[in-house]
This record gives sequence, structure tokens and C-alpha cells, in this order.
Amino acid sequence: MEKFIPYAKLSKKKKRELDAMRRGTWTINPVTRKPANPRAYNRNKAQKWRNDDSFSVPCFYLYIFA
Repeated sequence: MEKFIPYAKLSKKKKRELDAMRRGTWTINPVTRKPANPRAYNRNKAQKWRNDDSFSVPCFYLYIFA
């Protein structure tokens, strides 16, 4: 029987071994996730005006009725 040593006093190598043994496989992804900041600048959203065709329609009507 091994002598009990508190987790805080274990060596780094022993802690890694113990953690790997306890962990096994993750059932969920352990990475913390959070939603994007809505007030932050978003480059993808800023470039949507290039794909927007709403400006071409009024110009078309101006040429017909002018």
C-alpha cells in the first residue's frame, strides 16, 4: 500500500499521470467557449456591402424614368 500524498504536494510528473488516468476520454469539449462580443468590430460583417445589390435597383429606375 502506497503512502497517501496530498495532490498539492505531488510532483509535476505524478500530477500529469494521475490526471491522465482520471481523465480517460472527455465526454464534452473542456475548452471554455463564449459568444462573440456584439460591439466588437467584425471584418466579415463590414464587407457585406460589396455583395449588396440594393443600390443597383434605384439607379436602374432613374435611367428609365429620366
